[in-house]
Amino acid sequence: MKIYILDACHPAGIELAKKFCDVVCWPDPEIANWPENADGVMVRMTPITSDELKRADHVKVICKQGVGFETIDIDAAKKYGIPILRTPGINSEAVAEMAFALSLSVTRRITRFDRMLRNGQEIIRPNHLGIEMLGKTVGIIGMGNIGTRIAKKWLGAFDAKIIAFDPYAPKNQWADFPHRRVDQIQELLTEADLVTLHLPLNTENHHLIGVNELSLMKSNSVLINVSRGGLVDELALYDHLKNGHLFGAGLDVFEVEPPDPTHPLLSLENLIATPHAAGGTYETQERSSLCVAQQVIDVLQGKEPQNRIN
Repeated sequence: MKIYILDACHPAGIELAKKFCDVVCWPDPEIANWPENADGVMVRMTPITSDELKRADHVKVICKQGVGFETIDIDAAKKYGIPILRTPGINSEAVAEMAFALSLSVTRRITRFDRMLRNGQEIIRPNHLGIEMLGKTVGIIGMGNIGTRIAKKWLGAFDAKIIAFDPYAPKNQWADFPHRRVDQIQELLTEADLVTLHLPLNTENHHLIGVNELSLMKSNSVLINVSRGGLVDELALYDHLKNGHLFGAGLDVFEVEPPDPTHPLLSLENLIATPHAAGGTYETQERSSLCVAQQVIDVLQGKEPQNRIN
């Protein structure tokens, strides 16, 4: 059996795969031939197309590290009978921590001050005042594993008032801690001092946060996105940040990654950006790579696929 690893991967997963199978690992150029030669595939961000899946006669399983799967043609995989797996929940703490860190970096101008100090700029501190979050209202869009963790962090650290929106979550979701759930996203946007996104991207929620939604947000409020870039209309966000309607935004994700250095958003002082690095901790990457490898190995050994998408 051969496992092809299409992206850079934590060594723990590679070593586990090698105990059971022959492994072809990035950056070996042979990985380009995975559709013809692989029995199992481990992938992080490399797109998997319909054409590749059509040629993948011997592939018995593809496992995607992480939760999002928009880089894989799921319909084609279903058509050709190739199960697509993922690793939900493993990166929840890391992503929640990044959302929290970005929030404070924006509200307390941390990254701005760092840039100014490094550039030797004069800093007149009253011109760069931050926002305190104690007791403020945090709107959380998406009530899954990550949304749950970020809600508890805001409650525990800042005694925040939590408003939640998720049309797909069970009615009793979050019954163990105080929050208010709304049925309309507009209600959340008009009340929240900080809005943070924690949901997958699909055809229904592309540009979920667009011109109208940004216009509803409170003056001097903050937007955080550590989910997927396509959830936010980036040009609309640029306009609202530049004209001062929003205090700031923190983005770990963009529609095109990495964003071009000339991207308009990157020219703004009140935008904090990171390179889709929310899951980038030693602990998460080790756990994720081991989980991906084990799930592929299990299927190749005849076990039922776990965490299947299709």
